[in-house]
Amino acid sequence: MIYGDQKTGILVQGATGKQGEFHIGLMNEYARKVGGRGVVAGVTPGKGGQQVHGVTVYNTVKEAMHEHDIGAAVIFVPAGAAADAIMEEADAGIGTIVCITEHIPVHDTMKAIAYARIHGASVIGPNCPGLLSPGEVKMGIMPAQLYSRGSVGVISRSGTLTYEVVDELTRAGIGQSTVVGIGGDPVIGQTFVDVLARFEEDPQTKAVVLIGEVGGNLEEEGANATDLPIVAYIAGKSAPPDKRMGHAGAIVEGGEGDARSKIARLQKNGVPVASRVSEIPAMVKELFCGC
Repeated sequence: MIYGDQKTGILVQGATGKQGEFHIGLMNEYARKVGGRGVVAGVTPGKGGQQVHGVTVYNTVKEAMHEHDIGAAVIFVPAGAAADAIMEEADAGIGTIVCITEHIPVHDTMKAIAYARIHGASVIGPNCPGLLSPGEVKMGIMPAQLYSRGSVGVISRSGTLTYEVVDELTRAGIGQSTVVGIGGDPVIGQTFVDVLARFEEDPQTKAVVLIGEVGGNLEEEGANATDLPIVAYIAGKSAPPDKRMGHAGAIVEGGEGDARSKIARLQKNGVPVASRVSEIPAMVKELFCGC
């Protein structure tokens, strides 16, 4: 497992908010199903002592860390407080920080990710669905019923496309090792390069599906930085130039970052690129059998 396993204790920032409370319930439902620890503590300033689905809420991360063995955190706090939440968790020594929150100001994100990196923490997101290692751990909002255990890693900039691809893989009998949604903002913590480096060290992962979209060149950088077999899918072929496409990071400028140029560069480097999501399972099977 590349960011956590059944033994990983999870902390949720924003535990008493509507989203935090809802997803604590779902994360711990999954933890019970797989025999994991799940969410062991919550944090909401001023709400210390409350309980959310049987999970104790603390006023600060350090208070929670003093009482529990915590290896990862998931953030559901409002955008204005999310950067401080990331830095508080990094300062407390939490190694994996998953930030679900969207609409965080870019400068706040830059500062928080730099601070976390200095403290040795890996930030997944922001504006992401989190991660799920089937049979081990769920951190975030991914719909666990779609996932099955196997040897194919998935990395994606798009939340809903992640679910589509995983559903296609599972229906085709192809299980997943870990699925990571890295987020679509212009500044994110873990990139394709970072997650692929983790997959390379994971004995369970034998191949990777890379799901990208218009904007930037993160997909090409990732594909060039690994020896793992990869199948890619790039969304946004019809996206017009110089327009922002949903995600703040999805903008095509000066002929760079558009779907067609991304696809051409990936194919030039020997990466098979699916034209439709439904093609991905067959292309993954071809990686394994070479036929």
